[in-house]
Amino acid sequence: MPRALWKGAITFGLVYIPVELHPGEKRDTLDLTMLDRRDMKPVGYQRINKESGEVVPWEDIVKGYEYKKEQYVVLSDEDFRKANVEASQTVNIMSFVKAEEIPVIYYDTPYYLVPEKRGAKTYALLREALQRTGKAGISSVVIRSRQHLAALNTIDNMLVLDTLRYGYEVRPVSEYDVPQGSLRTLGIHEKELSMALKLVEEMTEKWNPDKYRDTYRDDILARVKEKIKAGETDVITEAEQAVETPRRKAEVIDLMALLKSSIDKKKRKGAESPAEGKQAQRFRRRAVIKPDRSKTRPAASPWSERRKRA
Repeated sequence: MPRALWKGAITFGLVYIPVELHPGEKRDTLDLTMLDRRDMKPVGYQRINKESGEVVPWEDIVKGYEYKKEQYVVLSDEDFRKANVEASQTVNIMSFVKAEEIPVIYYDTPYYLVPEKRGAKTYALLREALQRTGKAGISSVVIRSRQHLAALNTIDNMLVLDTLRYGYEVRPVSEYDVPQGSLRTLGIHEKELSMALKLVEEMTEKWNPDKYRDTYRDDILARVKEKIKAGETDVITEAEQAVETPRRKAEVIDLMALLKSSIDKKKRKGAESPAEGKQAQRFRRRAVIKPDRSKTRPAASPWSERRKRA
């Protein structure tokens, strides 16, 4: 189990539930190294003293608050704790609201709350109360020297603390120009709405997060393998000249035709069995007219052209 960020408690009223706070997300990002393009050697980051110009080792770096021009108060982890001992180790539930009333735009980062042995019973009691009422506990919590607004929810048997954005951190939608008014004033007919609802229904399925993945990451890794195979590990790929394509005009789109085509495509996809799908693919491949290779020459690979120039 990952290391806890801190050990503290959930409190509301006179209730005290000892818990540990754990990160609820793990990021699967590409680990890229900065290189010097002249010799392809790694480039490191240094912490430079702005006055002396010397490199400062990590053990000599402290945090400071500038209270006057170039005058600082040094703050250690113990100073952050002493500022409010209770707040730095407590999820303080201030009120309960219906979970569905919290707009998704306010949610930020999830954390897991794991009970300590002596708090298991009270933990389960709070979890059950939230699940039966559909409520979320609006809380305050300090994480890494910053106080957050948070919502205490449940997932299966786990209490989950989602940090929330404060109201002033969310841009009001009134700043943006979006379609407003009735369907009639927007020129939308009931048939179009009915077709859109049918398309949504056709595409509705049970939520399965394992079905989705970061395909762009896979594409980048495939590109890496391609460059390794081509022996182009040190080649900096130059940007190709972009070809401008004419933009489609919104007013010429036949919305009903698009919706109907989408529904028909969804139905065809669902009707084909795996075997039928493969047969259809083979048929489509055979139906493609092959070009006369005696009259056409394949375009040269940009990699081969670059090697010729080199």
